[in-house]
Amino acid sequence: MKFAGSVVPVIDLTKARTGSEAEKQQVADEVGAAARSIGFLVVSGHGVPQPVIDAATEASRSLFDLPAADKAKYRSPDPAIYRGYFGIETGNLASTIGEDGAKPDHREYYNVGRFDLDPADPYFTTPTARRIFQENIWPDAHVPAFKPAIIDYYREMAGLAELLMELCARALHLPADWFADKIDKHITNLVVSNYPDQPEELEVGQLRAGAHTDYGGLTILKTEDKPGGLEVLTADGRWEPVPIVPGAFIINLGDLMAQWTNDEWVSTMHRVVNPPRAQGVGSRRQSLVFFHQPNYDAVIECIPTCAVGQAAKYAPTTSIEHLDMKMNQMNDTPKFKETQAA
Repeated sequence: MKFAGSVVPVIDLTKARTGSEAEKQQVADEVGAAARSIGFLVVSGHGVPQPVIDAATEASRSLFDLPAADKAKYRSPDPAIYRGYFGIETGNLASTIGEDGAKPDHREYYNVGRFDLDPADPYFTTPTARRIFQENIWPDAHVPAFKPAIIDYYREMAGLAELLMELCARALHLPADWFADKIDKHITNLVVSNYPDQPEELEVGQLRAGAHTDYGGLTILKTEDKPGGLEVLTADGRWEPVPIVPGAFIINLGDLMAQWTNDEWVSTMHRVVNPPRAQGVGSRRQSLVFFHQPNYDAVIECIPTCAVGQAAKYAPTTSIEHLDMKMNQMNDTPKFKETQAA
């Protein structure tokens, strides 16, 4: 179904979780149709307990309510370690699509990576793994509820991502477990973003989050219905708002899914716009963003069912190669370099 006036469909996942094979395929076909047309969908019936969502939301808000000096205590001591707190304007998402002169994003955010690593598994002890799977930075001294709430939420998102990837496989006429060995040791980051009130107008061209595509397989977003929100770029060049459906998550495909499918499915440009000037105060908006990223060594190349009758558009790459390229572009801002050097 479509939310009234929206180009983004709303899909109920209940039958994908509990239904017959035929019902699961029906839901998968709905996911595939959204993936081909707009690359975004909203999912209800996902099975994530509301108390888990509420606890993560409340703990994250408490974190961003801290004074700036306290939040700064949870910055990473090493700029090469993507963990902990990042201040306002330290990221520039529009730069990841090559936008010249792009302004840094008017948001602050906190990054959490995987925490459930098996030290006996050689996969987690390679030089690449040691660089990726860093210790998380937890604000225990100021917000002790943050760590347990975020860990519970991360686990729920990982389970939902597995279900969504299974539906993607079914939609692509692949075995249901086709993606399983490519995501079983995923390198997902959970990013909690805070878009503060805007009592004063920003620089011309500056947004809460500049236009970009996401980097990985898919993204699971929980956000708030506040002025100044998420917009998606349609195929005919219009920016359209993505609906906020109570109790539902927004899902969008990332670059790797587009490359896997030879652009049969789309990784769509999106942005977070500023509130109307008259609503700048009271527009604070918070998002929990689960950037589901395949295993670091997962090879991304045209999958068999998308290679029929056409040449592959992309050279093979790996999950980590693409992620490294995009992160280096996003972090190329003066404030990122200043705060990491401080």
